[in-house]
Amino acid sequence: MTVPSKPKAPPAWLIDGIGRVRSVLTDASRAAVPPNIVLLEMAQGAWLTQALYIAAELGIADALRDGPRTADDVAQLVDAKPDATYRVMRALAANGVLTLRRDGRFALTRVGQALRSDHEGSMAPMIKLVGRAEHWEHWSRLMHSVRTGQTAVEALRGMSAWDYLESNPEYAAVFNDAMTGVSAVAIETAVPLYDFADRKLVVDVGGGHGALLAKILTQTPTARGVLFDLPTVVEGARPILAAAGVADRCTVEDGSFFDSVPDGADAYVMKTVIHDWDDEEAVAILRNVRTAIADGGKLLLFEMVLPEGAPPHPGMLLDLEMLVHAGGRERTAREYADLLARGGFRLKRVIATPGPMSIVEALPA
Repeated sequence: MTVPSKPKAPPAWLIDGIGRVRSVLTDASRAAVPPNIVLLEMAQGAWLTQALYIAAELGIADALRDGPRTADDVAQLVDAKPDATYRVMRALAANGVLTLRRDGRFALTRVGQALRSDHEGSMAPMIKLVGRAEHWEHWSRLMHSVRTGQTAVEALRGMSAWDYLESNPEYAAVFNDAMTGVSAVAIETAVPLYDFADRKLVVDVGGGHGALLAKILTQTPTARGVLFDLPTVVEGARPILAAAGVADRCTVEDGSFFDSVPDGADAYVMKTVIHDWDDEEAVAILRNVRTAIADGGKLLLFEMVLPEGAPPHPGMLLDLEMLVHAGGRERTAREYADLLARGGFRLKRVIATPGPMSIVEALPA
């Protein structure tokens, strides 16, 4: 039996070109509408987020997996009130997530398919996070963060975002599912664009359960790896490494990257680690990597690199997410170059990928 190969992601230049066309079309559409209406539509985005959250949390998209259904049928399947379910589904149809057919049944659009829990690259886990009550409570304190520079989580919970996750296992599970889902998309599109063939030992710093390292080692059968993260994080990594068939080439070490990182490797990778921290903390992490890296080593940061200026880019709002929650920030290539220099590295290049993630390659200075 032949297993169909995954469709290749479009090249980064094509994605960038499509993004520019979308921006032009959006500007043209807004130019035809009174500005107060444009602002109202922007503000209503918060309501649409909640409708998407309801669809993800109740499993409305899963209920439509096998074909069109009426709102009454869906309501029965997801244990909700028929009239309210219809109103949510109608709002989603008005925004391109569903279609409302002439026979009164709803169906998934191409966009709506990505709300299914079993869809490759599903956004359901991320939407379950951004629509969750705790997350909305944090965003309700954005004003505090803007006025004081303190994260909303610290103001509301009296602790850091990381400590809050430790204290709220249910919310932490939702958060981890969201990060795993988004990470999978980033890994699949970014890792194939970098050749690790000349690297002998790859250390994944803050590597979580090892999905990034597993992909790198699968792609590079001659390399060995070290997964490094906090003890409570890496304890869940071995099944993932084993499932990828790389457990025999990978060791797992625990510790804090603020203290030190495993030394002697010729490649250090970090995915969405540096953006979690302010400049001083980020530099401290980079300096620990600089101390540990072997001669001829390379540092690779998988991060969402902001364009200069303010063109449409998902990183612009993610930057506010960092302001509200972690206290870190998204950065431009120039800002990464400055940060790396302070940490003992020099920026070599930024590699664009078909997704929002870029690969920042740096060498010891």
